[in-house]
Amino acid sequence: MLVATWFDATVLGVLGLLIGSFLNVVIYRLPVMLEAQWKAECAEMTGKETTSAEKFNLAVPRSRCLKCDHQIQWYENIPVFSYLFLRGKCSNCKAPISLRYPLVELATAALFVYCGWKWGATPTALVWCGFGATMLALGCIDWDTTLLPDDITLPLLWAGLIAAALQWTPVALPEALWGAVAGYVSLWLVYWAFKLVTGKEGMGFGDFKLFAALGAWFGWQALVPIILMASVIGAVIGIAMKFSSGLREGGYIPFGPFLVGAGLTAMIFGPGSILRAFGL
Repeated sequence: MLVATWFDATVLGVLGLLIGSFLNVVIYRLPVMLEAQWKAECAEMTGKETTSAEKFNLAVPRSRCLKCDHQIQWYENIPVFSYLFLRGKCSNCKAPISLRYPLVELATAALFVYCGWKWGATPTALVWCGFGATMLALGCIDWDTTLLPDDITLPLLWAGLIAAALQWTPVALPEALWGAVAGYVSLWLVYWAFKLVTGKEGMGFGDFKLFAALGAWFGWQALVPIILMASVIGAVIGIAMKFSSGLREGGYIPFGPFLVGAGLTAMIFGPGSILRAFGL
């Protein structure tokens, strides 16, 4: 039994490395694709002609060095190992490769190993693997761009409801449904209250949708501990960045990565553990 459990975890871990490599593509390319789409739509509405550009999506063109445009070969794109072999530098121009690439791959693999160890070779393990990978992508994209794309948040929400309906998560469908409703409405109300008082926007609509997705995956009862954990993570990181002068222009920090951190905490330790950590 123990051997089978670790075999499942190992297989999922290898899959996680591959998925993590793909996540790096999504994290970089999806915002660029969306920006190009928005520009094309704006040009169409204003009657301007759009210039044809090189086809750019998640599949093409092949990955290249951002500095010298060197096309990355397959053996330079093996998760983690290629980074170590190349010593974190482009094989052509020796420009440094961001440490984030292997970290995303390792983090995805670690989440997949955890799912395989906890749930074995089951649909439950696979759906939670998908949840973890999606959350990692959302956290990185929001940190880079302050954008939580509907292309990811809405499928994540629907996946949570479907998983609940199929009993692949411990949340009953009514709890998941009301979790999605309460998650969206609660942050929507906070948004408008803050805007009416200060005249400023305190968060984006993507945060509402991500919180709704978390409600779908964990149920409405988990929303309070998740938002508590997200607020604490945000406060700690915000204070640290303020003292280290790491805040970006305007002094803002996107809230999405902290919701992601709280969601992954709830996945691994359970929402109840968050309340116990606060002594509630």
